[in-house]
Amino acid sequence: MRPPAAASILNPRPGDGESKPHSLAHGPETVSGSIAVTFCAAAFALLGGCGSIGEPLYPALHIPSHVTDLTVVEQGSELKINFTIPSLTTEGLPVKEIGLIDLRVGPGPTNGWNADEWAAGATSVQVPVPERPGPVAATTPANKFIGIDVVVAVRIANPKGRDAGWSQYKTFSVQMPLADPTNFHVAADPKGVALTWNVSSPSEFRIFRQSLKDGKPEQPKPVLLATATEPNYIDISTEFGKTYEYSIQAVRKDVESNVIGPQSITPSDVFPPAVPSGLTVSLGIGSLELAWNRNTEPGFKEYRILRSEEGAPFVEIARGLEAPVYSDHMIQSAKHYRYEVLAVGQNGRESAPCAPVEIAAP
Repeated sequence: MRPPAAASILNPRPGDGESKPHSLAHGPETVSGSIAVTFCAAAFALLGGCGSIGEPLYPALHIPSHVTDLTVVEQGSELKINFTIPSLTTEGLPVKEIGLIDLRVGPGPTNGWNADEWAAGATSVQVPVPERPGPVAATTPANKFIGIDVVVAVRIANPKGRDAGWSQYKTFSVQMPLADPTNFHVAADPKGVALTWNVSSPSEFRIFRQSLKDGKPEQPKPVLLATATEPNYIDISTEFGKTYEYSIQAVRKDVESNVIGPQSITPSDVFPPAVPSGLTVSLGIGSLELAWNRNTEPGFKEYRILRSEEGAPFVEIARGLEAPVYSDHMIQSAKHYRYEVLAVGQNGRESAPCAPVEIAAP
């Protein structure tokens, strides 16, 4: 007898008294359908957890932003142009690489403004490309533009040559160069350091100073100390024994001379105090009372009193006085006295005596 087929074992004939196994009763099609439903539910759950799909992200262009701080001055025989390469791109990202600096100077179009016409006729100024954003200084000869209003502009490109456009267009009137100051000298002065120079035409003058310590500058570069209207200046903010370097520059509006200097000096305290002023002598009780104006020099040390009796030579009667007053009790009635006061500095140098004042003792 042939053994029963596999199908008859799984599905007994009715009347055999056995129920059909539930897990297999529906056949292979039902099992596959259940798996498919389960997979779809899991996929739906995953898609629901990931959120919606956003806009696509395009590659950054890395175009440097346009320059906003372009300045132009005429210095000597050159135009000095300064600007700052922005640190951010037009997309707000850091500028990592600079491809080209396109700086141009040229006359403006005669028949109304046309940027393309100006750029085509302008002179291109060669500017080395720096490694990173920051301040840039450039120069170009001014001679061929004298008497002309020129337009200056700059644009910064990325390595692929793409830029954000020209900076603001700066119009500048080029004039004859301003003559440099001549015969510039510095010298120690009782009040500080005296500067003198010669000029061929009226101007204002910038005075720059840099202080040194142990031969090394105390500032990264000379700083503007003052602006003068005459060809001389006294720097009263100096210290004896300290080294200074001075430079000067003539200025007339946007036209500047070349910077002249530096001239170096280490002022020494070789000067006496100022002559005392305002001496008065009055009668006291058994004395003659002297008073005068106080010296204000930082190197002042003391006063000394000189006296002449009845026209005799002056002799010193007191020293070491720090206050501008003195009482002379060594007097005799009816005699005539003349007084002088001189000042002495910490360096031991004496001023000249002040003008004498005469009085008769009662």
